Amino acid sequence: MEISKNSSMSLIIMLVFVSGLVQAKAYYYRQCSTTGTRCNGQYIKCPAECPSSESNDPKAKVCLIDCDKPTCSAVCRNRKPNCNAPGSGCFDPRFIGGDGRVFYFHGKSNEHFTLVSDSNLQINARFIGHRPDGRTRDYTWIQALGVLFNSQTFSIEATKTSQWNDKVDHLKFTYNGNELVLDESSLSTWYSPKRDVKVERVASKNSVIVTIEDVAEILVNVVPVTKEDDTIHNYQVPSDDCFAHLEVQFRFFALSPKVDGVLGRTYRLDFENPAKPGVAMPVVGGDDKYKTNSLLSPNCASCVFSHESSFKKEIAKVAEFVTLDCTKFSNGMGIVCKK
Repeated sequence: MEISKNSSMSLIIMLVFVSGLVQAKAYYYRQCSTTGTRCNGQYIKCPAECPSSESNDPKAKVCLIDCDKPTCSAVCRNRKPNCNAPGSGCFDPRFIGGDGRVFYFHGKSNEHFTLVSDSNLQINARFIGHRPDGRTRDYTWIQALGVLFNSQTFSIEATKTSQWNDKVDHLKFTYNGNELVLDESSLSTWYSPKRDVKVERVASKNSVIVTIEDVAEILVNVVPVTKEDDTIHNYQVPSDDCFAHLEVQFRFFALSPKVDGVLGRTYRLDFENPAKPGVAMPVVGGDDKYKTNSLLSPNCASCVFSHESSFKKEIAKVAEFVTLDCTKFSNGMGIVCKK
């Protein structure tokens, strides 16, 4: 059967259009089109183990194709925090540092502590919990995160509830002091005006990925203290609060050698972990060093964040983008440009 030139062109346009509709929600391959990168123009296919970037199963791994990485390959990744991997903070709170070591930091209920403090990034956490009769310390969990970066602020918190219902979304967001509304549908996405902050739902409720361009990625999941947890650890959780809290996992892209904070310090090359190896529950201190006044406060005794440094780095990034053109060097194939 002979197909006319006009029909062929119409068919191609239709296929491209349909492909665009599919990839708006999920992709199975991707053509990289970032000018000046090694991957520009390449088609990259998702692996057989995770053939799509979308899944209805929140626990399933999905495909990630990052056209800015020089490897030009796709990888399978979890979209929820892995509480047994570096950069995580889960349970009451149990952290795994950048050095791979497990440690606990209890803090105090209804107070704020700095998890990460760098010249251009600060991440604070609000702890919730209670102290049953006869206990010498509070049982605590991470209820909220506050992030300061590039003269901007972002917060995410688990809302209080007496009884857990996984059919109800327990997440609340703010951006620069204003409440942020994110549609309750899987893969619903919000971008900041400059598109340097992205919030994407992993499932329709209680799980998101927050990406701050060139700074950090935060995987967040909201969970309650279950009756099983309560029985095992004797938390004595009251009937009017199931202590909905955050499980988190961080991935950082450009920490400085001077980074500090409960978790941040574990990424320093000169860090010596005070947690005793071989101990079932290695607890580290630092309440006095990392206590801060509020969720979005830049101040603590050991904090190194400054709005001025953050602003200067943002200006420098813009200047670098304006003056550097990697496309002039063999279409980016011979030189890898780094920010």
